[in-house]
Amino acid sequence: MKYYLIAGEASGDLHGAGLMREIKKIDTLAEFRFWGGDLMEAEGGTQVNHYKERSYMGFIEIMSHLPQVFTNISKCKKDIAQFAPDKVIFIDYAGFNMRIAPFVKALGIETHFFISPKIWAWNVKRVEKIKKHIDRMYTIFPFEVDFYLKYGYDKAVYVGNPLKDHINAFKINPDFKTQHDLDDRPIVSILAGSRNQEIDRMLPIMLSVCNYYPEYQFVIAAAPSYHSEYYKKFINDEPVKLIYNQTYDLLAVSHAAMVTSGTATLETALFGVPQVVCYKTSSINYYFAKRLIKVKFISLVNLIMDREVVKELIQDDLNYLILRAELDKILHGSKNRKILLDDYNHLQNVLGSKGASKKTAQYICKPIN
Repeated sequence: MKYYLIAGEASGDLHGAGLMREIKKIDTLAEFRFWGGDLMEAEGGTQVNHYKERSYMGFIEIMSHLPQVFTNISKCKKDIAQFAPDKVIFIDYAGFNMRIAPFVKALGIETHFFISPKIWAWNVKRVEKIKKHIDRMYTIFPFEVDFYLKYGYDKAVYVGNPLKDHINAFKINPDFKTQHDLDDRPIVSILAGSRNQEIDRMLPIMLSVCNYYPEYQFVIAAAPSYHSEYYKKFINDEPVKLIYNQTYDLLAVSHAAMVTSGTATLETALFGVPQVVCYKTSSINYYFAKRLIKVKFISLVNLIMDREVVKELIQDDLNYLILRAELDKILHGSKNRKILLDDYNHLQNVLGSKGASKKTAQYICKPIN
């Protein structure tokens, strides 16, 4: 069969690659065409557009790139029609994908959505479009199925969280620290995001605390889309190392972390690394977000647990003094660390067993009815 996949960021590329791998085990003649990234490209098929060409974040950034956004939507629709796939698989990236879904559905092509949009956090009205245009929704949080049922949509299936698959499959590199000239001091990892808007705002504040902790070594998990020269303009003389494409290796040996809100907060928790969650955007973006978002937390860890497990420093709270105080708690407070690690163990249980990509592939490869 022919499969068309659409992912819009680094995490979607990761999940898309895992899903393609599992589909190939079931459908040995699978033919892929996709909007994704390097990981999906490594699984084979034809890449139409790389996610780094569509890395817009926030109200202002999206509005300033609207002509390109509409061009991409038009290009995607034409490409799907020409490829004529048997199934289209949307991977997160709801703002773009929900504009493609009605077009695909009108062509009579099966529509599958892997990783539900977080419409329970904002824009609940989008559930009506999902009911019309998505043949099956694959959720990665257990509460999402009940949410959809409440609105009369019974095609949502909880498959588990694919991050558990990726992390369980990860093999620790015993020579990682030696290869990167890391010494015996405990490591604090810095995960500043994968978009330049995130990195520009978060990384300088994260780096501001490094000199205060000479007994620790700080390492940036660099986004593969950005050259080292881009990071060096932030680092200057800070005692920080830069490591590409080995985030899991870094987390596996980390004592603590500063993490930009997103998928990385959940990855950090699943590796059992105490963290401070950071998020800062423009004043206008924050103004709109405060009025649209209907949940108490921004990090996936706290959203899943429905309480504050990790500390979130948002907007004005993300500054040198508060960040240093919160980092102190997880570096030096043994009681705080123990409570946090116990909560992480509970989180593992809430997320359930592994096999999300495999379960999703099994559903996708079967006839929808």
